[in-house]
Amino acid sequence: MSTILLDTHINAPLERVFDLARSIDLHMDGTKGTDEKVVAGRRSGLIGLGETVTWEARHFGVRQQLESEITAFKYPIMFEDTMLRGAFKRLRHVHSFEQTEEGTLMRDNFCYEAPCGVFGKLAEQVFLTRYLRRFIKMKNAHLKAIAESDEWGKYLL
Repeated sequence: MSTILLDTHINAPLERVFDLARSIDLHMDGTKGTDEKVVAGRRSGLIGLGETVTWEARHFGVRQQLESEITAFKYPIMFEDTMLRGAFKRLRHVHSFEQTEEGTLMRDNFCYEAPCGVFGKLAEQVFLTRYLRRFIKMKNAHLKAIAESDEWGKYLL
Protein backbone atom coordinates (compact mmCIF):
# COMPACT_ATOMS: atom_id res chain seq x y z
CA MET A 1 0.00 0.00 0.00
CA SER A 2 1.28 3.48 -0.85
CA THR A 3 0.81 6.49 1.40
CA ILE A 4 0.73 10.19 0.56
CA LEU A 5 1.09 12.61 3.48
CA LEU A 6 0.41 16.29 2.83
CA ASP A 7 0.20 19.29 5.18
CA THR A 8 -1.61 22.45 4.10
CA HIS A 9 -1.51 25.57 6.26
CA ILE A 10 -4.66 27.67 5.90
CA ASN A 11 -5.26 31.11 7.41
CA ALA A 12 -8.87 30.40 8.41
CA PRO A 13 -10.73 29.03 11.45
CA LEU A 14 -10.67 25.29 12.11
CA GLU A 15 -14.43 24.73 11.75
CA ARG A 16 -14.55 26.57 8.41
CA VAL A 17 -11.70 24.51 6.97
CA PHE A 18 -13.18 21.24 8.27
CA ASP A 19 -16.57 21.98 6.69
CA LEU A 20 -15.07 23.13 3.39
CA ALA A 21 -13.07 19.89 3.21
CA ARG A 22 -16.32 17.90 3.28
CA SER A 23 -18.24 20.16 0.91
CA ILE A 24 -19.38 18.26 -2.18
CA ASP A 25 -19.86 21.55 -4.07
CA LEU A 26 -16.34 22.82 -3.32
CA HIS A 27 -14.86 19.46 -4.33
CA MET A 28 -16.56 19.67 -7.74
CA ASP A 29 -15.41 23.27 -8.25
CA GLY A 30 -11.82 22.35 -7.33
CA THR A 31 -11.50 19.49 -9.82
CA LYS A 32 -12.40 21.18 -13.12
CA GLY A 33 -9.63 19.46 -15.11
CA THR A 34 -11.11 16.01 -14.52
CA ASP A 35 -14.76 16.86 -15.27
CA GLU A 36 -15.64 15.45 -11.84
CA LYS A 37 -19.32 15.12 -11.01
CA VAL A 38 -21.54 13.26 -8.57
CA VAL A 39 -23.58 10.40 -10.03
CA ALA A 40 -25.00 8.83 -6.85
CA GLY A 41 -25.27 9.34 -3.10
CA ARG A 42 -24.83 12.75 -1.47
CA ARG A 43 -25.01 15.23 -4.34
CA SER A 44 -24.37 18.57 -2.62
CA GLY A 45 -23.80 20.19 0.75
CA LEU A 46 -21.67 18.76 3.55
CA ILE A 47 -21.14 15.01 3.66
CA GLY A 48 -21.26 13.31 7.06
CA LEU A 49 -20.75 10.03 8.85
CA GLY A 50 -22.23 7.01 7.08
CA GLU A 51 -23.04 8.93 3.90
CA THR A 52 -21.78 7.85 0.51
CA VAL A 53 -20.96 9.66 -2.69
CA THR A 54 -20.12 8.26 -6.11
CA TRP A 55 -17.85 10.45 -8.21
CA GLU A 56 -17.37 10.14 -11.93
CA ALA A 57 -14.26 11.73 -13.43
CA ARG A 58 -11.76 11.42 -16.24
CA HIS A 59 -8.26 10.34 -15.20
CA PHE A 60 -5.59 9.28 -17.70
CA GLY A 61 -8.15 9.80 -20.46
CA VAL A 62 -10.52 7.19 -19.00
CA ARG A 63 -13.91 7.97 -17.46
CA GLN A 64 -14.21 6.12 -14.15
CA GLN A 65 -16.35 6.00 -11.02
CA LEU A 66 -15.36 5.87 -7.37
CA GLU A 67 -17.86 5.31 -4.56
CA SER A 68 -16.74 6.25 -1.06
CA GLU A 69 -18.27 6.35 2.40
CA ILE A 70 -17.47 8.56 5.38
CA THR A 71 -16.37 5.83 7.80
CA ALA A 72 -15.09 7.97 10.70
CA PHE A 73 -16.07 11.47 11.78
CA LYS A 74 -15.05 13.61 14.75
CA TYR A 75 -16.09 17.23 14.33
CA PRO A 76 -14.02 19.39 13.72
CA ILE A 77 -10.76 17.45 13.93
CA MET A 78 -11.01 14.50 11.51
CA PHE A 79 -13.01 12.50 9.05
CA GLU A 80 -12.16 9.48 6.96
CA ASP A 81 -13.47 8.35 3.62
CA THR A 82 -13.05 4.79 2.42
CA MET A 83 -13.55 3.52 -1.12
CA LEU A 84 -16.40 1.06 -1.47
CA ARG A 85 -16.06 0.58 -5.22
CA GLY A 86 -13.69 1.96 -7.82
CA ALA A 87 -10.47 1.61 -9.75
CA PHE A 88 -8.24 0.95 -6.75
CA LYS A 89 -7.81 -2.28 -4.85
CA ARG A 90 -8.02 -0.22 -1.63
CA LEU A 91 -8.26 3.47 -0.79
CA ARG A 92 -8.56 5.24 2.57
CA HIS A 93 -8.22 9.01 3.03
CA VAL A 94 -7.96 10.46 6.55
CA HIS A 95 -8.44 14.22 6.73
CA SER A 96 -7.28 15.76 10.02
CA PHE A 97 -7.36 19.35 11.22
CA GLU A 98 -5.48 21.19 13.95
CA GLN A 99 -5.88 24.77 15.17
CA THR A 100 -2.65 26.77 14.92
CA GLU A 101 -1.71 30.36 15.79
CA GLU A 102 -2.01 31.26 12.10
CA GLY A 103 -5.25 29.36 11.44
CA THR A 104 -5.55 25.67 10.63
CA LEU A 105 -3.21 22.86 9.70
CA MET A 106 -5.03 20.47 7.35
CA ARG A 107 -3.34 17.09 7.02
CA ASP A 108 -4.09 14.46 4.37
CA ASN A 109 -3.15 10.83 4.97
CA PHE A 110 -4.04 9.13 1.70
CA CYS A 111 -3.40 5.36 1.57
CA TYR A 112 -4.12 3.38 -1.56
CA GLU A 113 -3.27 0.22 -3.39
CA ALA A 114 -3.52 -0.16 -7.14
CA PRO A 115 -4.99 -3.37 -8.58
CA CYS A 116 -3.06 -5.83 -10.78
CA GLY A 117 -0.48 -7.06 -8.28
CA VAL A 118 3.11 -6.37 -9.27
CA PHE A 119 2.02 -4.24 -12.26
CA GLY A 120 -0.11 -2.08 -9.95
CA LYS A 121 2.80 -1.70 -7.52
CA LEU A 122 5.03 -0.65 -10.41
CA ALA A 123 2.41 1.91 -11.54
CA GLU A 124 2.30 3.32 -7.99
CA GLN A 125 6.07 3.79 -7.99
CA VAL A 126 6.46 5.06 -11.55
CA PHE A 127 3.60 7.57 -11.92
CA LEU A 128 0.46 7.02 -9.84
CA THR A 129 1.70 8.42 -6.50
CA ARG A 130 3.08 11.53 -8.23
CA TYR A 131 -0.21 12.01 -10.10
CA LEU A 132 -2.35 11.58 -6.98
CA ARG A 133 -0.12 13.90 -4.90
CA ARG A 134 -0.48 16.60 -7.57
CA PHE A 135 -4.27 16.05 -7.68
CA ILE A 136 -4.63 16.35 -3.88
CA LYS A 137 -2.39 19.44 -3.83
CA MET A 138 -4.56 21.05 -6.54
CA LYS A 139 -7.74 20.39 -4.53
CA ASN A 140 -6.10 21.68 -1.34
CA ALA A 141 -4.88 24.86 -3.03
CA HIS A 142 -8.44 25.55 -4.18
CA LEU A 143 -9.83 24.87 -0.68
CA LYS A 144 -7.17 27.18 0.84
CA ALA A 145 -7.98 29.99 -1.62
CA ILE A 146 -11.71 29.75 -0.86
CA ALA A 147 -11.24 29.43 2.93
CA GLU A 148 -9.03 32.54 2.99
CA SER A 149 -11.44 34.56 0.81
CA ASP A 150 -14.91 36.02 1.26
CA GLU A 151 -16.42 33.29 -0.96
CA TRP A 152 -16.37 30.43 1.59
CA GLY A 153 -19.96 30.92 2.82
CA LYS A 154 -21.60 29.76 -0.41
CA TYR A 155 -20.04 26.30 0.05
CA LEU A 156 -21.43 25.78 3.54
CA LEU A 157 -25.14 26.02 2.78
